[in-house]
Amino acid sequence: MKLVRLLIDRLYDIRALNKLKPLIDAVDAAMFGPAETTEGGPHIVDNVDLKRYMSYVIVALLPATLASIYFYGWSVLRIIIVSYIVGGVVEVIFAIVRKKEIHEGFLVTGLIFPLVLPPTTPLWVVAVGVVFGVLFGKEMFGGTGRNIFNPALVGRLFITIAFPAIMTTNWQVPFTDAITSATPLAVYKTTGSMASIYDLFVGKTAGSMGETCRIAIIFGGLFLIFTKVSNWRIPVSYIGTVFVFAAIGNRLAPGSIAPPLFQVLTGGLLFGALFMATDPVTSPFTRMGKYSFGILCGILTVLIRSFSGYVEGVMFSIVIMNALAPLIDHIVLMLKYRPVKI
Repeated sequence: MKLVRLLIDRLYDIRALNKLKPLIDAVDAAMFGPAETTEGGPHIVDNVDLKRYMSYVIVALLPATLASIYFYGWSVLRIIIVSYIVGGVVEVIFAIVRKKEIHEGFLVTGLIFPLVLPPTTPLWVVAVGVVFGVLFGKEMFGGTGRNIFNPALVGRLFITIAFPAIMTTNWQVPFTDAITSATPLAVYKTTGSMASIYDLFVGKTAGSMGETCRIAIIFGGLFLIFTKVSNWRIPVSYIGTVFVFAAIGNRLAPGSIAPPLFQVLTGGLLFGALFMATDPVTSPFTRMGKYSFGILCGILTVLIRSFSGYVEGVMFSIVIMNALAPLIDHIVLMLKYRPVKI
């Protein structure tokens, strides 16, 4: 490691590389931790800050990632690599232009984005989607920590609307090379028939790469909750609302609203609730705001799934609620801390 330290220090001294300082800083921080220290007490002996949270999310995503490779083959790795390379280039360019350090946020975005794609997605569509998501979902707002919307969802929504035939009709059946034109949600909406709960739970049905094996998703999501990287209030209120709202709706309109357990175990609900709705940057920071955010996401998801032209409502509901998150926090604070009348 001493040789690596000397090499990095040498790179700092080369004037021709001054414009690449954000990239060198990122490598330095990844290898040796951040250089910032406190001027006064109290002190915490720990050189891991934002990296800890990002690392934990990556670890939590590993079960779903490995499951997707197991179900769909090594083509999944190609999609992930393209996402990281192309999106990483956009991130580095903006860091260099702004002369700011490269944040670790893209390590998560670069993995979440491919996991919400169909396994048959062409690599050029992956590249277009991740560029759009990073550019218009994050960098246009000022970069990591300032974005209003989840960048992975912004990219996914864009390519869904721009290339509907590619993104909604070519679904690979797990463990095979067979292609189907419908996911369980689409089959229910058109025929009323449902896949078995067991098949949905273990990932034997068609869907996005990281969203099919619900066991892996739940395991990773619980890891984030128990390590306090994500707050349990949003996923619990989100999933709970979908279950309750679907149970009531299925009684009133069984032909339009699917049963509650089927709703919970289909599509990207578990993945979205545990990994995307809990994004601390784009979700409310107040406790009551988190409950409200999750409840409204749940209601919108069921409504979009049941009565719109789209069979899946998770990504739409989360992006809509991302836009309303600041307003939710504002209302909660106004109600809790009312102005004093003099």
